Amino acid sequence: MHLSYHINKPVEAGMVADLFRDSGIRRPVDDISRIEKMIENANLIVTCWDGDKLVGICRCLTDFAYCCYLSDLAVASQHQRRGIGKELVARTREYLGEEVMILLLAAPNARDYYAPLGFAKVDNGWIISRKR
Repeated sequence: MHLSYHINKPVEAGMVADLFRDSGIRRPVDDISRIEKMIENANLIVTCWDGDKLVGICRCLTDFAYCCYLSDLAVASQHQRRGIGKELVARTREYLGEEVMILLLAAPNARDYYAPLGFAKVDNGWIISRKR
């Protein structure tokens, strides 16, 4: 296994949908045009590749100065528990620098994953959920 990490390397929507599907993250994987918009409008994407296969992604929206919303963190099922997610977050943090806070919404079954990566739980958030 030869892993390589990249910042903003072009990635196809079909590859991202396949990764999301395989990783277990809940995203609109059958709506490729929506996945394309998600990729096109993210301004920071850190990826992990095993050769030419996408095996990890950290997709963010940020102003690069004050805040960053980490919207997707996914690792292929066969590559999980190998530190790839941790490395994706570390590279994201390094790229953004110390002045930018990173915020995310965790799925209920992933809440315990983030504290060891340096995330602290916040209680002062509000959300308007999507309708579809």
